[in-house]
Amino acid sequence: MKTAFDTYTYPFGQIHVVVDEIGVRELILTSGQWDDYFAGHGEMKRDTALCRNAVKELDEYFSGKRLEFTVPLSIEGTEFCKKVWKELLAIPFGETRSYADIALAVGKPKGCRAVGQANRKNPIPIIIPCHRVIGKNGDLMGYCGTGHLEIKEYLLQMERSVIQ
Repeated sequence: MKTAFDTYTYPFGQIHVVVDEIGVRELILTSGQWDDYFAGHGEMKRDTALCRNAVKELDEYFSGKRLEFTVPLSIEGTEFCKKVWKELLAIPFGETRSYADIALAVGKPKGCRAVGQANRKNPIPIIIPCHRVIGKNGDLMGYCGTGHLEIKEYLLQMERSVIQ
């Protein structure tokens, strides 16, 4: 299966959009070297045509013109992760849910940590909005598996400013 990428610049660096013939496979948020990614992913070519719709929707999102993504997704993960990601896709733009809310929605009421792990494994942040998941007490928790709370906070504030 052909895999390609393109790059979109956003306020914290670059988003590398990785797609295949089915849809978006990954969004990699970086502030540094993209070359490190290639070490484990073999040969991949830039293909702006294949990535055009995803990059366009990201641009519309960051411009406050897109409240919901429609690009097709090509995701791989465990059945539990896929359930969690599906639930994340149901969180409306500008709103949040707690890890406990998501755990309850996927039928694992005591699975808050498992939901956190599924969020951490989310290959398509922003489009699958794991930034909209917060602690039960309203605190922001880690983002993109690395604790980039400033990105999570920015995304939530940006969304809220659009809907006000």
